[in-house]
Amino acid sequence: MALAFDEFGRPFIILKEQEQKTRLRGLDAQKANIASGKAVARILRTSLGPKGMDKMLQSPDGDVTITNDGATILEQMDVDNQIAKLMVELSRSQDYEIGDGTTGVVVMAGALLEQAERLLERGIHPIRIAEGYELASRIAVDHLEHIAQKFDFGETNLEPLIQTCMTTLSSKIVNRCKRSLAEIAVKAVVAVADLGRRDVNLDLIKVEGKVGGKLEDTELVYGIIVDKDMSHPQMPKQIEDAKIAILTCPFEPPKPKTKHKVDIDTVEKFQTLRLQEQKYFDDMVQKCKDVGATLVICQWGFDDEANHLLMHRNLPAVRWVGGVELELIAIATGGRIVPRFQELTPEKLGKAGLVREKSFGTTKDRMLYIEHCANSRAVTIFIRGGNKMIIEETKRSIHDALCVARNLIRNNSIVYGGGSAEISCSVAVETAADKYPGVEQYAIRAFADALDAVPMALAENSGLQPIETLSAVKSQQIKVREQSLLWN
Repeated sequence: MALAFDEFGRPFIILKEQEQKTRLRGLDAQKANIASGKAVARILRTSLGPKGMDKMLQSPDGDVTITNDGATILEQMDVDNQIAKLMVELSRSQDYEIGDGTTGVVVMAGALLEQAERLLERGIHPIRIAEGYELASRIAVDHLEHIAQKFDFGETNLEPLIQTCMTTLSSKIVNRCKRSLAEIAVKAVVAVADLGRRDVNLDLIKVEGKVGGKLEDTELVYGIIVDKDMSHPQMPKQIEDAKIAILTCPFEPPKPKTKHKVDIDTVEKFQTLRLQEQKYFDDMVQKCKDVGATLVICQWGFDDEANHLLMHRNLPAVRWVGGVELELIAIATGGRIVPRFQELTPEKLGKAGLVREKSFGTTKDRMLYIEHCANSRAVTIFIRGGNKMIIEETKRSIHDALCVARNLIRNNSIVYGGGSAEISCSVAVETAADKYPGVEQYAIRAFADALDAVPMALAENSGLQPIETLSAVKSQQIKVREQSLLWN
């Protein structure tokens, strides 16, 4: 410790703590990293499965989120440790790639780290542990392919897909409506799917939510819903066989690029300017009418005068529509987005069978439905719920169900849940471990033990005796396995 003075003569103390700070090395560093990974897995463990508990998270702004979606929990958590951040990335990549199983993947990673710690304490090198895990994972994947079952589905037979999506929704808050929500998710995916190429573009499915009503009022709209209303209250609320002009140019006179100043010193000059402005608006509205548009959707706002003219010329219009919505409307209606009025032609208009404005609940919130479109491969899932929290959680649940349906269209293999697939893989890996004479055998057995973590957590969350339940189920599986080997 030393005393020093700054340029103003104020004293301050210098503490020499550098010698006291030590850097973790070797086994201690590995253990510290493993401990942080296990801590994250332990937090998520209690929210695994249908009986898992939901987590309540408060953001720095004071917003409260209630969810049991692993990716969302980790996204909202304030994590400092680097290894814990890797766990967050793990669940995020699972969410992007697969869409569901974000909690399970973190619990599994935590169990593998826990088993690795025991092996490290026994003096086994990390590279040998990693090699053993690699071998074990290949055995487990091959076994999963062996026990997987394929099912047939078609546009007329969607029941297998619906049943599988219901499994996903069982562990969510929305499980009381899981049948209807699973049906909506499957129908939405099938509507946008290319079954020939076995591919689904989830960007064509828009998920909208509006507070009010109840969860059962959630509906699938074959078209687009825009959270806007007509720009003038006297415009028609329903347009059949609509020809839609999709504009990204504003309804206003062009502004000079340079700085400008206009001096108006007489009434005549003001009248001339006003007439000139009105002529601009007139020409713009007339251009839309001339190409045959019966509805204008504009990305920008427009002047009261333009609004008044549009209403008088009987041309309904919607303003301030976001870029993403504009693109979806263009895809659905087969229209082109037009950046300048001069480029507007009849071929660039989108076509929709029905455009209607609908108001909801006691608040009379209004939304625009664009239905029976020329290209019906853009759909909207419209969620209703009692409050914002329920709607947000339903959106997350629907996203998981959509991803499951998409994955099943890509590959229609399933294994049974409830921890049974994990136990089966655990037994297979344990049996295969005897074939490996080296140190890797220990890591392969550790991998088999780690696989038991998922069924163990499920039993724990269901209020059962975890070890007893796991042992009972495992012994049944081994019995069946031995019988099938005898028959073969």
